[in-house]
Amino acid sequence: MTTLEFSYSLNKLSSSLKPFAMKLTRDVDDANDLLQDTMVKAFTNKDKFTEGTNLKAWLYTIMKNTFITNYQRMVRRGTFVDTTDNLHYINSSDSLIENGVFGNFTMDDINEAIEKLDDVYKTPFMMHFRGFKYHEIADKLQIPIGTVKNRIHIARKLLKEDLMVYKHKN
Repeated sequence: MTTLEFSYSLNKLSSSLKPFAMKLTRDVDDANDLLQDTMVKAFTNKDKFTEGTNLKAWLYTIMKNTFITNYQRMVRRGTFVDTTDNLHYINSSDSLIENGVFGNFTMDDINEAIEKLDDVYKTPFMMHFRGFKYHEIADKLQIPIGTVKNRIHIARKLLKEDLMVYKHKN
């Protein structure tokens, strides 16, 4: 496919990508930006497109991946997107209010509740808490991934119940 044919095909498909961009971004300007980013990436990577395959599906994939990458980048930056008129308050230390009241639970209470758990629930829960992924826990403990998820869910439920009992005592 020549560059001219590829460009023509991109232009023809751009109108069908617009609703998908709107669905992802929920904003007209962001959708237009995403559509433009998608078209630029597609054109600059035209050599990676295999002729005879579905160009529309390829463009949808580029758009979805671009949206996800942009979203993750925004989250990593800790950006707060405010669409209100008072944008000057964003990240202003003047608008911060400190809460002097401490939570009802101390770390000792939480650790005590965790220690009360049976090892069958505590081990996967603590591994997940320390950052292990479900599949890593399943491999390490040699149990099915569904069992890992179930045990972590039960551990959370038991901890919640235990801490709620503590809360009502005080």
